[in-house]
Amino acid sequence: MKFIIDNWMLILLAAASGGMLLWQTLQKTQGGAIGCAEAVRLLNREKAVLVDVCEPAEFAAGHAGGARNIPLGSLAGSKDLPSNKALPVVVMCASGARASRAAGALRKAGYERAVAVAGGLAAWREAGLPVEKSA
Repeated sequence: MKFIIDNWMLILLAAASGGMLLWQTLQKTQGGAIGCAEAVRLLNREKAVLVDVCEPAEFAAGHAGGARNIPLGSLAGSKDLPSNKALPVVVMCASGARASRAAGALRKAGYERAVAVAGGLAAWREAGLPVEKSA
């Protein structure tokens, strides 16, 4: 008991750091957003499908190279989604907010490996990754 009283700050620090590690682990298992480097790894090594959930006008103004445009409103039941639900689905939008909602909806629909790109197209551009424009 004397040890706890004498070292309460160290014990509090250890509990706080353990809590933060646990929080990060829980965020990852709940399908938290991934960075651009992880998205590229999924696309290149695991044949992931890149889906942009922006509206068609936003998509035409600029989108990640090779992305499929499926607006968030028409995502449910879209024929453009892969039929193999085991494939990773990387979801992107302009900022990452709609992509997070879309990834959650896709996971509920059975796409267990659906993830959003943190920061969306802005982060993609900042990372120097290819951006295309539609005519």
